[in-house]
Amino acid sequence: MTKPPSTKQLRDWDRKYLWHPFTQMQEWEQEDPLIIERGKGSYLIDNDGKKYLDGTSSIWVNLHGHRHPALDRALKKQIDKIAHSTLLGLSNQPAIELAQALIKLVPKGLARVFYSDNGSTAVEVALKMAVQYWRQRHPEAGAKNSFLHLKLAYHGDTIGAVSVGNIEIFHSRFKPLLFPTVEAEPPYCYRCPLNLAYPSCQMACIDPIEQILKTRHRDLAGFIIEPLLQAAAGMVTQPPGYLKRIRELCSHYNVLLIADEVATGFGRTGKMFACEHEGVTPDLLAISKGLTGGYMPLAATVTTDEIYQAFLGNYEEFKSFFHGHSYTGNPLGCALALANLQVFRTEKTLSQLRPKIAALTRLLASLSKLEHVGDIRQQGFMAGIELVQDRSTKSPFPLAARIGHKVAMEARRRGLLLRPIGNVIILVPPLSTSLPELKRMVEILRDAIEAVAPLMTTNRRS
Repeated sequence: MTKPPSTKQLRDWDRKYLWHPFTQMQEWEQEDPLIIERGKGSYLIDNDGKKYLDGTSSIWVNLHGHRHPALDRALKKQIDKIAHSTLLGLSNQPAIELAQALIKLVPKGLARVFYSDNGSTAVEVALKMAVQYWRQRHPEAGAKNSFLHLKLAYHGDTIGAVSVGNIEIFHSRFKPLLFPTVEAEPPYCYRCPLNLAYPSCQMACIDPIEQILKTRHRDLAGFIIEPLLQAAAGMVTQPPGYLKRIRELCSHYNVLLIADEVATGFGRTGKMFACEHEGVTPDLLAISKGLTGGYMPLAATVTTDEIYQAFLGNYEEFKSFFHGHSYTGNPLGCALALANLQVFRTEKTLSQLRPKIAALTRLLASLSKLEHVGDIRQQGFMAGIELVQDRSTKSPFPLAARIGHKVAMEARRRGLLLRPIGNVIILVPPLSTSLPELKRMVEILRDAIEAVAPLMTTNRRS
């Protein structure tokens, strides 16, 4: 029997063979990788048996905790039948049942489900559907081939998704590969690009968007937006009424609204989908991350029957949507997604979440007293804590200081796993996190900020 590799051997192999995402590997190779062996509930456990609270839900995907019995059973039950078969020319029961379940769940008016593999591909599907829709359903509208999006947007890492993104550090070097788009300033209230203050501003940031739609609507196939908050931008929240007004403008100017709910879907904001907070139905909805409860890669683009009808015709007209993936409608993923939705129902996840959201708000408020906490942004169980050098001027720490990374490493030492975005500490716990666990997460976060941030300021002055 082969002896299992030691933690040291695994670390050596990791540094020698693996290439990690969004990671400067030169630094990584100088560190000892944390190797996760198993999980239970809100905790991840490393190869040495040390437990860590999962403060990122394993990058925003885990909902009901690790090793949830119902999800484990669903995976085992499906694997005894079949792991995968294609949706090209065939179908499978989990994919069919999940499509039906999703249509009952998503905002009213959405009618068709197209599966893919991850958030980026769900967005890519939506972009291609939008362009083809206008050409086939309304050719008289002209060449509506472009898209409007917000600055600081992140919609994934495929070329199409990057084209409608605008996070400079991620996207700038790929500009030669991207198609042209139209950008608008986001409602970043803490650092308002218009130098106004909410609510006295009356959401003046929407006025330039309306002007763009008025002048460019003949070119625009769609407006893609993350509803309620821009997650990868640092949990930049939108003021109440913003999303609803965007929906109204898109309808008025005949531009499709694409809602990217990859991050915000499946309870993260306190409702099943963020669009529900303002009674908005998008024309296309991209979902992934929490779709399977954090177990398997699966995504879907959900759209209206109006858009679906544009792709119907005789074979020789070639109106089909010529797009697909090898693992489209994977039975394992779909079976887990069905079990995930069942857990929402049986455990009353959303109603159980409401008091925990209120508790998280109270707990985070205590961080506002810390000298280097500039802004705390929260939408449901998604939060961003922006660290600054000087609260009075809102001056940020230089990126080279890596304040977010250092706070995260200090939190890890104390038993909490975080993944910052620049100077913003991101906290996205599993929806199943208990109140004591939630309190402990914020306590560790507070202690880590207090241990690191003042030292960074002192070092800078000296």
